[in-house]
Amino acid sequence: MKSQHSYEQVHIYAIFYRFKASLTNEAEEKAQPVKKAFPNIRIVLGDLDNSKVLEEESAKADVVIHASDHEGAAKAIAKGLASGHSKEKPGFYLHTGGAGILCWETMRDDNKLGEWSEREYNDWTAVQDLTDLPKDAFHKNVDDLVLSSGSEAAYELAHLVLTGKYVPIIGQGKARWNNVHVADLAQLFVLLTEAAVNNNTDSELWNEKGYYLVENGEHLWADLARLMGKRAHELGLVDKKLEENSLAGFEAVSWGFNSRGKAVRAKKVVGWEPKAPSIEDTVDEILKDEKSRLDKN
Repeated sequence: MKSQHSYEQVHIYAIFYRFKASLTNEAEEKAQPVKKAFPNIRIVLGDLDNSKVLEEESAKADVVIHASDHEGAAKAIAKGLASGHSKEKPGFYLHTGGAGILCWETMRDDNKLGEWSEREYNDWTAVQDLTDLPKDAFHKNVDDLVLSSGSEAAYELAHLVLTGKYVPIIGQGKARWNNVHVADLAQLFVLLTEAAVNNNTDSELWNEKGYYLVENGEHLWADLARLMGKRAHELGLVDKKLEENSLAGFEAVSWGFNSRGKAVRAKKVVGWEPKAPSIEDTVDEILKDEKSRLDKN
């Protein structure tokens, strides 16, 4: 979930200021607001296809935070970390994957779209189930690269509710999905970065066991869609009560998928606890943000 509030800005500042991180940005004009907000950081201009820059910067860095599923970038980062570090002075690679990786069963069978699933992955008692997911699972190619060296869906739903003026229900509407506030996700990055900077090489933290599911509960996609439709009308963002409809474009396919996990490892090894509002409590904010964005376009 996205937010403009200062809650998560504190955590982002903690990463960039306290650890004086470098930052890759696409263009000088995009870098300036970041430089203004965090004057103590060094900005590196480039993109995920610039393997030379990524490799060089990764070799210099103590900790690399990679928040994209880009295979070329992952290879460059892994190569740079390996060349610039040793067992005595290790480098740490924190990678963000996507919840889509847990949807592989639904992806293989269209008849399961919108159906209830009992499968729930656990990153503590069964972490190998996560590292051994099939090769055709979303994001698996990049996850494998990280391991061998580790969303905005609610806004898309709000967009469809506001522009299509109906409540999208996929299949029987029983598919379930985890959610987490970006502020809570940022806090986990802070905790893991602190562990890396303190050279904490506990085997439960990194490598084949360093696979962290991050969630603060789960929602039924149908329930979330209905809540958004109801609140959109009550807030005056649409001019009528919205009816349910199964019609939706490609972006809606994931609302029929099940992606369910349990965040255990982060709580046990670094004491992470989610504290930000739930997705249901931020529905009004999501709708208003999306309406504001639509009005500007």
